[in-house]
Parts: sequence; structure tokens; C-alpha cells
Amino acid sequence: MLFTKPTTLLFVGDSITDCGRDRDTNGADLGSGYVAQVQALLGAHHPDLQIRYLNTGISGNRVTDLEARWDVDVLAHQPDWVSVMIGINDVWRQFDNPLVEQVSLEAYREKLEALIQATLPKVEGMIVMSPFFLESNLDEPMRALMDRYGAAARAIAERNGLRFVDVQAAFDAWLAHNHTLQLCGDRVHPNAVGHNIIASAFLNAVGFEW
Repeated sequence: MLFTKPTTLLFVGDSITDCGRDRDTNGADLGSGYVAQVQALLGAHHPDLQIRYLNTGISGNRVTDLEARWDVDVLAHQPDWVSVMIGINDVWRQFDNPLVEQVSLEAYREKLEALIQATLPKVEGMIVMSPFFLESNLDEPMRALMDRYGAAARAIAERNGLRFVDVQAAFDAWLAHNHTLQLCGDRVHPNAVGHNIIASAFLNAVGFEW
């Protein structure tokens, strides 16, 4: 298990991380998604661990938004561990709102790398989670582009010696047996089963013993 001593574990990202959290609680409300499920499973199976959980995800965020609020919503909390999942909106906006300024793959790569480089000296470690798109057709344009952003996130994690959570691969394994509509209608915002898939992938990456 990655967390073996009193730890503050902070999750940051977009709507998948946010998942309806009360933003007036300064990160203490975990929302109803994978972050809450991680907390519940770790609490149930590892009652000896002393972990303080924080969720500072904000719906609609791209890596540029994280960059703008990183000092306040991440570093100011002085976390021991930071888990970041970003990239879905960086890709999605290129399809549903092409008139806004876009975050290119190169800009995504540079900004995520810079955030990680600025944070690593201040924390015990970081975890990078891949963006995802719930589409099994690998040639579908948004899925193909999402895979490129996911590959960039993986490369950054590996280059910095970080744990990488391949959320897309976890969903792909499930989609080999079931249809996307059983998880969600927009191929982005999953139901409780989908969030459990994310939580399970996260826990597997940090050495959780089921």
C-alpha cells in the first residue's frame, strides 16, 4: 500500500473528480464519485490508515484552469500526495465548442509537466490518472484524440517516476462486455458503476489489497 503513515491525499481535476461536491467546504466534501468511493474502500479495508481526503475538482476544467488555480486549490492545502486527472475537457472542447481557445496536445503536455515539476519538491508523491472517453471504437475521432492525450499523461508520469492510473484501459475492459449506455449517455460522465471502475483502477495502482 502506497499510504502507510498519516497522509493528506488531495484529488484535483474536472467534473469527474468534482462530482457534485460542496465547494464551500474547502475541499472537505468529496462529492459522490470515485473520490468518495476511494475513501470508503480504504476506510473499510484499512482502518489502521490515517488519511485526510480532499477533493478540489471543478467541473469543466482543462489543464489551463488547473494551472490558474493550482497554488490556491492544491499547494495551499500542503498535501502529502496529489492525484490529478485532467484532459477530458481539453479534448471535448475541440469537438463541442471549437470557437473557444483550444488546448493543443503540446500545450497540454507542457502545462501538465510544469505543474508536476513545480509540485514534486513540495509533496511525498503524485499520481497521474488518464483522461478517458467511453467509446469502444478506437477510430472514432474524439476517442482517437483522447488516446493521444492519455498517452501524453502516461509519458509524463513515467518520465517523472509517478504512479499512472490507466482509467481508459479499465473502462475498455468493461466495455468489452457491455454497452456504453449502461454507464452514461454522453460517453463522459459515468454513473456509480463507472465511478467504481475509476476507484478500483486507482486503488489497484496504489497497491490496495482487496
